Amino acid sequence: MAWNYDFFAALRRMKSKAPVPPAVPRPVAIQTSPTPAIPVAFGSVGPSGIELIKQFEGCARRRGDGYFEAYPDPGTGGDPWTIGWGATGTGIARGTVWSGAQCDARLEADLARFARDVTHALDGAPTTQNQFDALVSFHYNTGAIGKATLTKLHKAGRFAGAADEFGKWVHAGGQRLPGLVRRRAAEAALYLR
Repeated sequence: MAWNYDFFAALRRMKSKAPVPPAVPRPVAIQTSPTPAIPVAFGSVGPSGIELIKQFEGCARRRGDGYFEAYPDPGTGGDPWTIGWGATGTGIARGTVWSGAQCDARLEADLARFARDVTHALDGAPTTQNQFDALVSFHYNTGAIGKATLTKLHKAGRFAGAADEFGKWVHAGGQRLPGLVRRRAAEAALYLR
């Protein structure tokens, strides 16, 4: 049986330096047939997905005072401005500064939102936890889960074809970016694991 631990609850306990209660695992859907399991509820990102997203997003531009400042998109050199663990959107622009706690809180909220988007896009298609995590990482970075061919292929059960599609999403601002090439390869590997 696979277990999914609440990463953010553990992170908050570590930061508060409160006594750590024993971890209470949350069950994930159990595979009872040859069909892969579907993530429960609206789906939650597992440790492998969180690790992959944090590895490629990084919590960049830490200042000497411990705060983080927004930075321009590497493909465009400008918009969209990004802060923390890859957060973009309203209120994030040149000069935006967040604390580490704000960066972590935004990551937690974004993971929940992108997990809901992926769950909705998959429309009940059989999905393993690793596939789900890879798709959330892809969507976190591209916002394209609803229009990507890889989603259509996944829903059709054509997993090898879907994995091949990750490698097509390696351009930003009209440029092929080595960081995106590495990220898509890591997502495809997790998807197939």
